[in-house]
Amino acid sequence: MPLISSEFRANGLFKNTHFSTIYSAKIRQVKGVHQERERFVLPDGDFLDVDWSYTLLPACKAGSRERTQKIALLFHGLEGNAQRTYMLAMAKLLNQKGYDVAGVNFRGCSGSDNLLYRSYHSGETDDMRFLIQMIVEKDVYNEMYLYGVSLGGNALLKYAGEKKDIPSQVKAIATVGVPADLKASLEQLNYSENWVYRTSFLLDLRGKYRKKMVKYPEVMTTEDYKTIKTLKDFDDLYTAPAHGFKDALEYYEKASSFDFLPEIEIPTLILNAKNDSFLHGDCYPYEHASSSKSLFLETPDHGGHVGFYKRGDFYYSEQRTLDFFEEKTP
Repeated sequence: MPLISSEFRANGLFKNTHFSTIYSAKIRQVKGVHQERERFVLPDGDFLDVDWSYTLLPACKAGSRERTQKIALLFHGLEGNAQRTYMLAMAKLLNQKGYDVAGVNFRGCSGSDNLLYRSYHSGETDDMRFLIQMIVEKDVYNEMYLYGVSLGGNALLKYAGEKKDIPSQVKAIATVGVPADLKASLEQLNYSENWVYRTSFLLDLRGKYRKKMVKYPEVMTTEDYKTIKTLKDFDDLYTAPAHGFKDALEYYEKASSFDFLPEIEIPTLILNAKNDSFLHGDCYPYEHASSSKSLFLETPDHGGHVGFYKRGDFYYSEQRTLDFFEEKTP
């Protein structure tokens, strides 16, 4: 019964979901992570940009870098990138502890527009699968660890549950703030008190739609753009048709990781705060975790959305991820 009693305790203002969420996303700073970009060309001709940061092992001399055997791939949330503080902090901690890190930018999220009409979505696992295989084929790392936040966490859980071509090098997975039921998450975001989050996402997504309109005027028009008033409107008008779904509701159903969770065999952590403003209902898969040997669910009372503040350089969620990786390594 991998239901974990959490040791995380928030203090003061960090007990407030909105304060912890907004502070962590907009005020927290992470410095000291040096990233080097590599572009991977995808089978359909598009690309993923990956921002690498490397560990400096104690055995290194004169600044040279000795190769570690461990690699962690980090996947960001909706409209995020590898430079978000939650990505940088996780990379910094893992680098300090002997892991090379690949901070993955989904299509169109690296600062360069992707090349095709389609982009990325919550259930996209083909790009993830391809990238993981490409890094395995570098034949550098014996151990691979996967970390996903929010949207990236949902995609990772779906990838693990699909059980399709997962390399033996993948030893453990950790996810934080995961909307495992996309429809339930949307319903939560639609509550009046969460207007700031859905408005921020909508502004970003509308901006990307406008940019793509220039390249694809036959399927993206100003008239359609004016009808995008909600996140569901965007998914109905763009996300669903661009990625092969009938409409937004079919997208939410098929892209959600919830139904894939019972199939997960790799040790996997889900860390979802009970007061996360992005999560609701089946985003807390207690029943699946209680009947699984591989799925570990931890639901602290506080933490907001990826806001598990802890004094020092690293949050509880980052230290918890590192500990989970170390615990589950054979």
